[in-house]
Order: sequence, then structure tokens, then C-alpha cells
Amino acid sequence: MEETFLPYGRQVIDDEDIAAVVDVLRGDWLTTGPMVEAYETAFAAEVDAVHAIACSSGTAGLHLLAVASGLGPGDVVVVPTVTFLATANAARYVGAEVVFTDVDPDTGLMRVDDFHDAVARVPPGQVKAVFPVHLNGHCVDVTALRNVSDGLFLAEDACHALGGGQYTLNGAMAPIGACSASDAAMFSTHPVKAIATGEGGMLTTNNTDLAERLRVTRNHGLVRIPDRFRNLEMAYERGDNEVAPWYYEMHTLGFNYRLNDLQCALGLSQLRRLRGFVQTRRRLRDRYDFLLRGLGPHVEPLSVAPGCEPAWHLSVALIDFASLGATRSAVMRELRARGIGSQVHYLPVHQQPYYRERYTTPDLPGAARYYERCLSLPLYPAMTEVDVDHVVEVLAEVLSVGE
Repeated sequence: MEETFLPYGRQVIDDEDIAAVVDVLRGDWLTTGPMVEAYETAFAAEVDAVHAIACSSGTAGLHLLAVASGLGPGDVVVVPTVTFLATANAARYVGAEVVFTDVDPDTGLMRVDDFHDAVARVPPGQVKAVFPVHLNGHCVDVTALRNVSDGLFLAEDACHALGGGQYTLNGAMAPIGACSASDAAMFSTHPVKAIATGEGGMLTTNNTDLAERLRVTRNHGLVRIPDRFRNLEMAYERGDNEVAPWYYEMHTLGFNYRLNDLQCALGLSQLRRLRGFVQTRRRLRDRYDFLLRGLGPHVEPLSVAPGCEPAWHLSVALIDFASLGATRSAVMRELRARGIGSQVHYLPVHQQPYYRERYTTPDLPGAARYYERCLSLPLYPAMTEVDVDHVVEVLAEVLSVGE
């Protein structure tokens, strides 16, 4: 095998991707042009959603959802503690508070009981939204959450899960992003995700009013539809029956969270290969699953959540470092020295100083157990099964486990 460094994740760019971006550079529009709508339309079709709204990052998407759903001071959002900071921070951006839930120690996913326990810590009537996280490409049981969260705004943080599926109430498999039991879903197209646009995000929803609010908020709160104008004296010049061609109005405070045509061209090209990317990720993760099970009782692959067809953004090994007499830091350093990248996804957010100083959160044993064992190993579509064999072989040597 060629000696090379294997990061835990990376983008896969080919000549068609490069050509798609070059075509935009040679065209008339670098931003707010036709590639944005083309990418959004294709994305919505891929995940079987009515609307898709491109934005500058997954974090921007979460912020847009918090704004467009009307969250604000006095409201509380339920968030699993095992996630990236942005899931919780989006609530704080609009002045809402966060209550953190525990997670399954073997999958890192929020469960219905975790939701109930968190809500019980909040005065009645204050919880207004829940942001479940599809960690590692797994999917939370959103249908079950919807059944116990009637009246709450439910937005899926699906930044790890593009290309995955989940079973609905009627037993059918629906793509994550179809919003079959949620109000909206958010995806990230950061380079290590399923498809890459450099930085970027995508929101999906079946709610037309919500989609319109998201689009307006994404673009400074500007409105350019004449039927919605409020200041008609300025919209029409004296004696003219048509709206002034330059005219626009701002009806709400918005942001510049647009995705440009260069990024959308790359995203559209990548989207055409999504299913192949996901198929490769699943094959490689199956190989990890088989090999990690041979390393003894203190090393195991992540459990597969029921009712889910994972897209496998990450390949996580659960390692009992203490029982092996090792520290995770030392293991990661040794892996890196031997050409293998790894990462930890994630530090429980409720333990971050900002949130520790703001809230008193009880012990969350599932999250603690998951965090102390999780280690993300290399997984991306350019890898081969030979690469997986090499990673597990080196991991076994570093841990002094296996045959």
C-alpha cells in the first residue's frame, strides 16, 4: 500500500467538479445567479422535500431556523449534549435558552426518555423547540420525538446524515431531509461531509411559509415581491403604474447567509455522485465493523440504531481506554505518527465553560460514557478496504489488542 496520511475525513473532488466551477467563472454570474436555484432544486428532489434553501454554512442554517421559527428570549430549546457547538449556539443567537439531554451511550443519539428528562427540568410552557442530531450518519427516531413533542418546532440537525434514511410511521423508508415528521432539516456541506461546497449548508422543509421566511432572512430580510410591498409611495414613482425597477423593502432583520454560484456549481456536481459516495462509505464501514469486532472485548464498532439506514459520515470505534491501560490522547498521537488521523466527536456541549457557567446541568451518564470511549477513524469515499485493514491493524498494534 502506498504510504500516505489518512485523515479522519476529507473531500473527494474530480475533474467534473472542477469543470463545473470553471464554467461559472467563465459565465456572467458568480453569486445570486442560476446555479443557486439549480442546486436547490436538485437537492430537494434528492431528499424528497418540497423546498431546499442553500446557505453559507450549517451553522448559518441553524441560526436561520431559530430566527424563522420565532424563537427568542423566554423560550427553551432541547438539544442533545453530544453534538457540535452550533446546535446549541443557534438558540443562544436569538436569545433563547438551552436544556441539554443525555444520549444513548452506544450510539450518541438522543432518545425519547432523554427528551422527557430534559423537559422535566424546565418550567412548564417554556420549551418551544427541539433540535435532535443525526450523529455520525445515524438517525434519531424523529417520528417518536414528534409523537411526544406536539406543538414544538422540530428541526433535524442532519449535517452528518445526507444520503441516509429513516423509517416512517407507515413503515416506508424516507430520505433524511424529507421532513416526514419534522418541520425542517439542516445539512452541512463542509469538506468532510457527504458532499462538499467548501463551506456551506442546506435547509429542507415542506412548509412553504417557513421556506419563504428562511429565504428572506438569508438575504438581509429583503423583499422584492410587489404584492408584499408596504411603502407604496416609494415603490411607485408619481404617475407610473409599475414598481420602480430598483425598489426593495426590508421587513425583518436578516443576514448575508447566501451561498454563491461557484459553491452551488460544486455542490450540484457533487450531488450527482452522492449515492455512490454513500454506498462506498457503507461498504468501508461494514469492513470496519467486521474487523473491530475481532479486537477483543474492549473495542467495538458503534451500534446501529434501529429504524435507520445510516449514511456513515463517521466511522466511530468505542474503546474502553481505561481497561486497556491507555489514554485516548496517547493513542491518537501514536496513530498520527503512523500516518492515521483520528478525532473525537464530540465533547459534551454542556461541559463547555460558557454553558457550565450559564446552566446547572445534572450528570448525563450516557453522554459521559459515549464521550469517554468514542474515537473517529478515517472514512471517506477515496479510501479502499485495504486502507481500512491498515487502520485497524495499526490501531490493534497501538492498543496491544487482537491476535
